[in-house]
Amino acid sequence: MMLGCRKYCLWLLSAVAFCQCISAQVPGNEDSKIVTTQSDSVLITPSQDRKADTSFTVREIVLVGNKKTREEIMLREIPLKPGEKYILQELVKKFEIARRNLMNTTLFHEVVVAVKGFEGYYVDVLVQVRERWYLFPVPYFKPVDRNLNQWIVEQKASLTRVNYGIKLMYYNATGRNDKLRAWFIGGYTKQIALSYDRLYIDKAMKWGLNTSFNIGKNKEINYNTINDKQAFLKEENYLRKFMNMSVELTYRHAIKTRHRFGLSFIKEEIADTVVKLNPNYFVGSRTTVSFPEFYYRMSYFDLDYIPYPTKGYAAEFFFGKKGVDKQVNLWQVSANATGIWHTGKNMFLTLIGYAAIKLPFDQPYFTSHMLGYSDVFLQGYEYYIIDGVAAGYLKASFNKRLFGFSIKGPAFKKFIPQRIPFSFYGKIYGNAGYVYNEQPGENSLPNKMLYSTGIGLDIITMYDFILKLEWSFNQLGQNGLFLHRKSIF
Repeated sequence: MMLGCRKYCLWLLSAVAFCQCISAQVPGNEDSKIVTTQSDSVLITPSQDRKADTSFTVREIVLVGNKKTREEIMLREIPLKPGEKYILQELVKKFEIARRNLMNTTLFHEVVVAVKGFEGYYVDVLVQVRERWYLFPVPYFKPVDRNLNQWIVEQKASLTRVNYGIKLMYYNATGRNDKLRAWFIGGYTKQIALSYDRLYIDKAMKWGLNTSFNIGKNKEINYNTINDKQAFLKEENYLRKFMNMSVELTYRHAIKTRHRFGLSFIKEEIADTVVKLNPNYFVGSRTTVSFPEFYYRMSYFDLDYIPYPTKGYAAEFFFGKKGVDKQVNLWQVSANATGIWHTGKNMFLTLIGYAAIKLPFDQPYFTSHMLGYSDVFLQGYEYYIIDGVAAGYLKASFNKRLFGFSIKGPAFKKFIPQRIPFSFYGKIYGNAGYVYNEQPGENSLPNKMLYSTGIGLDIITMYDFILKLEWSFNQLGQNGLFLHRKSIF
């Protein structure tokens, strides 16, 4: 009787595990090819005796396909260890968590976690991956403006507002999920940037180290904000020179949470003509400031797919101090949180909250930027920036996967997967936010509630490339199509 129970549980484990562990490149891509590897175990037919609480011991974890990635980097993400015991349901859940964690490293095109074979109550686990291409010496061409709409519409797609050059990106350089980057940029900004990001530097694989160096100069500078838009000054001589050196220590005890402790040294220099136009650009009408920056950042991710999540939670907390004297004196605290919940088949609701404060409130223009930069913005206000010393917003969106397909890729199996997946998500969204500014000047958007809404289409494909097409409406009575893109390049 026990033999029949054993055979049934082993058969069920094999079947369920292979069905549950999905190979995926983008979330919700049911059309991408599912790769499974047939194990060398024989098919065991179930008997009438059923006992779901039978424990199975993990005997071996077999890694296949990791030609570059070191085994310890992969095993760090797998919540299974040889010698541990699990009942059937727990083991299947661990398989899915392992697949998700490995995909979120962004090292692989595909990941499959499945049963390789059985021997009594011992289970061998197979982890099969297909690695991405990691070395990208590519031409660099990028508008300098805050978003594509500002460059295309307001700047008329001017090529004088473009950075170009060569960008070398070497991901997984030593097989330890480390990143080496070198930028040699011309055009709008003459710049050289070097950085190295090492995920783990100790044997326990908890501590990491990042370093960077950045130097450059500009002939054009954003010297003020007027009517809630950037005001620029351009001359033949260089108006701004900058240098930034930083080192960051990271700590990751488990999988979901990471702590960052950073130290930077920053030097900024502007021309006299900038100070004449805006004496408050730096404190005391200075033309040069040099200061250190100390910061702590904690991030938490429990998402199904970090580049484009459809389920889970994420949060980030930041505390920083810029300067140690009157040149620059800024304390800053910010926090953001994201929650994503499935509401039906291929549908999910997303809520995002953000809050920040800067102290003291009397800040120069250089340290007063708030909304409109990077990912901290309100949809529908892409043409505006909103300066201040305190801010908060709430974003909500309802997304639905519309369809997906894959096309056959070129014969570059390393660089491009055999089939290139595409997924399309429709969405409706709404934003509400507020920025406090003691001295708003000629700007009308601070110190009032701001609202916007809209509909959009998100397109996701390989190498985490995401294109967002959004038609937004704001409370100023304006509407239009806004473009946003994300990419590892």
